[in-house]
Amino acid sequence: MQYLLLIYRSEAEVLKMDAADRQKMSAEYGTYTQSIIQSGHFKAGDGLQPTTTATTVRVRDGKTLTTDGPFAETREQLGGYYLVEAKDLDTAIALAARIPGAREGSIEVRPVMIYK
Repeated sequence: MQYLLLIYRSEAEVLKMDAADRQKMSAEYGTYTQSIIQSGHFKAGDGLQPTTTATTVRVRDGKTLTTDGPFAETREQLGGYYLVEAKDLDTAIALAARIPGAREGSIEVRPVMIYK
């Protein structure tokens, strides 16, 4: 089964990090990514640009409305994701717990609905 591991973290905290800490975090993500590629769990994954680059789209009464920024103000923002193949939820949770961002932020684990 496929699971989407959504990585949430405070962008403000990331921006406060110095270059050495950001480089260390990037290296940790690289190591994690390589480990799940080698284990066969990895399907896809990427980081996201900051929420300042986001556009939210809504359609109301047939009209497309756009708003700069994310859908809602929150303490943590979606910063990236991994799409993984896991035999069950427990395996997906174990993979999520190893994501470096889980130490300061949160990882949402969601089963993917595969349409055939």
